[in-house]
Amino acid sequence: MPGNFVLFPQSIRGFMQFAKDSFFLALQQRLAALNPARTVTVNGATVPAVLVVENLPPSFAEPQPNTFYVEWGQADVTAAGKASGILMSLDVVVSYYTMGSVESMVDRGRLLAQLDDELLSICQPTNTEKRDYTQSPSADLGTSVFWDQPSFSEGKGAGRFGGRVSFPERVRSGVTEDAESHQDARAERKARMTLYFFSEVAAL
Repeated sequence: MPGNFVLFPQSIRGFMQFAKDSFFLALQQRLAALNPARTVTVNGATVPAVLVVENLPPSFAEPQPNTFYVEWGQADVTAAGKASGILMSLDVVVSYYTMGSVESMVDRGRLLAQLDDELLSICQPTNTEKRDYTQSPSADLGTSVFWDQPSFSEGKGAGRFGGRVSFPERVRSGVTEDAESHQDARAERKARMTLYFFSEVAAL
């Protein structure tokens, strides 16, 4: 049944994780090259400011400003072929916010535009190698992960990534849920994309 993670075979879920890891690390590495100063501290380690929400510990504190948070949505089987394997799609949303660089926050619109530009830049080119990062060194899996251009929407000023428009209630994260109870003047953005990849599990 397309769109239901639970019913996918274990092998397909494994290749889905490879695609997730490859996409996330491509963005993180590209951000490090584009703007080395754009970092965030997680569990005492300073890393490029691209994080996957499902990888954060439950005790993770309030999402940091000027940081790109990646969340996964619905997965579907897009096409199946005996030779090429199963083409999968996976919805992705990247959320971020800024409070500006001065106490009055008058420059938050400009800084949000800068974050928009950075996201567009690290999404180019719209593909990367699919690799297995569960081993060291990582292994090339022989296919690519690719995606469409980001589609931007504005947050509505309701705290941490409030007013989610991308995914249904069943995939709401703790980051999203907490948004509804916080209101401030932060400038927010969500960018929605669809990720595509071959499962490399041949169709029967």
